Amino acid sequence: METHSSGETVEDVAILRGDKLMLRGLKFHGYHGVNPEERKLGQKFLVDVDAWMDLRLAGKSDCLSDTVSYTDIYRIVKEVMEGPAHNLLESVAQLIASTTFTKHHQISAVRVKVGKPHVAVPGSVDYLGVEIVRYRSVDVPN
Repeated sequence: METHSSGETVEDVAILRGDKLMLRGLKFHGYHGVNPEERKLGQKFLVDVDAWMDLRLAGKSDCLSDTVSYTDIYRIVKEVMEGPAHNLLESVAQLIASTTFTKHHQISAVRVKVGKPHVAVPGSVDYLGVEIVRYRSVDVPN
């Protein structure tokens, strides 16, 4: 199987051109971070999720049972963001991705973006954060 330098297979790259569910601008108050103030006071987080899966059957049937409900993915994000504190946003994003794969076998790839809009940096920013992409074929053990 042909792979790219990033470890992605040709199949994985093709997945990202396919159908996806999109959740944008999810806002949560959480306690993630390495600084004591972040752990004590918490802060606002912004999350975007893309979940790739074949949506043809749902498009034809018009049945929720032929897709994954947006609210199911929202609940996963909410549980992670409002749950136990993590030091790193990388860890938070990874848990969202891995839980999504565990609970929804139809999903072939996930992109998770987690941002902090209120950070102590000199200058004006919309947010700082991380974005990860995970592929079931690479990141989920068989």
